[in-house]
Amino acid sequence: MVDTLIIGGGSAGSVLAARLSEDPGRTVRLVEAGSPRRSAAEFPPELADSAALPVGGEAPWLWRYPVALTPELPGQIVRGRGIGGSGAVNGCYFIRAAARDFAAWSREAGTRAWDFEEVLPFFRSLENDEDYGDYPGHSRTGPVPVRRIARPSRLAQEFATTCLDLGFGEVPDWNSMPGGPDTGVGPVPCTIGAADSSGRHRRLGPAHSYLLPALSRPNLIVQGDTLATRLRFAGDRVVGADCLIEGKPETIHADRVVLCAGAIESAALLLRSGIGPADQLAELGIPVIVAAPVGRWTVDHPEIGIEYRHPAPAVGAVPLEYVLGFDDIEIRPYTVAFAPGVHRMGVTLMRPTSSGRLRLTGSDPFTPPLIEQNYLATAADRSRLRAAVGLAGKILDVMSADWSGGTDEGAISDHWLYERLGSSQHLAGTCRMGRSDDPRAVVDERCRVHGVDGLSVVDLSVVPVPLSRGPHATVLLLAERATADLR
Repeated sequence: MVDTLIIGGGSAGSVLAARLSEDPGRTVRLVEAGSPRRSAAEFPPELADSAALPVGGEAPWLWRYPVALTPELPGQIVRGRGIGGSGAVNGCYFIRAAARDFAAWSREAGTRAWDFEEVLPFFRSLENDEDYGDYPGHSRTGPVPVRRIARPSRLAQEFATTCLDLGFGEVPDWNSMPGGPDTGVGPVPCTIGAADSSGRHRRLGPAHSYLLPALSRPNLIVQGDTLATRLRFAGDRVVGADCLIEGKPETIHADRVVLCAGAIESAALLLRSGIGPADQLAELGIPVIVAAPVGRWTVDHPEIGIEYRHPAPAVGAVPLEYVLGFDDIEIRPYTVAFAPGVHRMGVTLMRPTSSGRLRLTGSDPFTPPLIEQNYLATAADRSRLRAAVGLAGKILDVMSADWSGGTDEGAISDHWLYERLGSSQHLAGTCRMGRSDDPRAVVDERCRVHGVDGLSVVDLSVVPVPLSRGPHATVLLLAERATADLR
């Protein structure tokens, strides 16, 4: 029996386990389906190198989920497996969500608690910004190292210069006050260590920043190779979880359970446990504990990948050193090679009007759920991406890049978009936050699941709005904010 059982040892789980176990009178147990990794030395070298994007092949540190990007177009979502989760395999990108995102979040939650001004102290508490730590809204005292690449690659420099020449403003700090700039081009703040003598950096995800330093605490148990299969109830209260520990069944009892398994697995665990749409659960023979809209609404960042050739080498300190942002678009000149001799520029819709859904296809925890992204389902989404691709084409033309396309928005057909459509791997919203009278809401403003006691969800699945930036900084903020309510 423990005070708090945390299911999922990724970004949010690492924060919560470390923060909650700061109280020596509270016992915390974190379970993770993948590798336990009890020291930095146990992370594979591919995960340590910040220049790599270690999401290819059948690596043991990945989960792969089939998805339908559109009804006709299959795709795949990749998630980190093992302690550190997706924060151990991502691009080190650390841009906060914009102030307007938090304003929309507060409206959905029915409280001002998620306004930017309210969450800013939590951003500051987690951050150690090596470049802007002394500036307003920043800090140098948090556990998360943040720095920009001091010597960007040739490709990133040419991209930035081209954007400036086209009239976009320079953004030295995407996390500047008040709540981040809306438009411009600038370096990506990254969660990496200082450069070594060869100019290489080390990826430092939340496991390094939060969890590993806390492992010596006697009140914290971290357990890998443990898959949570179903929640346990006593009446309307969650009292633990059934797990497979190295394949053997065991029930772990707790006063409170916190799901941090990510937008896919947190939702799937709720559904397997009888919390979800009653009609879906009945079809699968799962007894309904609480009828809730789990998986009814999902959102992600659809991305058009433009491949091109350019004489600059495909090398960089991180996969993405600079970005251009404007309106609801982010243009990403990746410095990592996706194919020999081929560069890729990502054109991403950050606030799509289309939404998707997730549902179980069976009660077996090893059967992946059905994820329908429903990308580009609205004319508005397709129109915005066509215009953005046209701008990306102008940038590539000025950079003298060799690419197959044109800058005339009218010549960019839906078929052209769909041929290059992919995912930013930022699935969110499956356990959406909202008021108790909101038919779309699964959790309240404090991340507590409606209709049951003793159960919270703290990960990207609760975010109720599309985010204008990549989600990693916001996930850590969410976990820091939730810690204050769980203490």
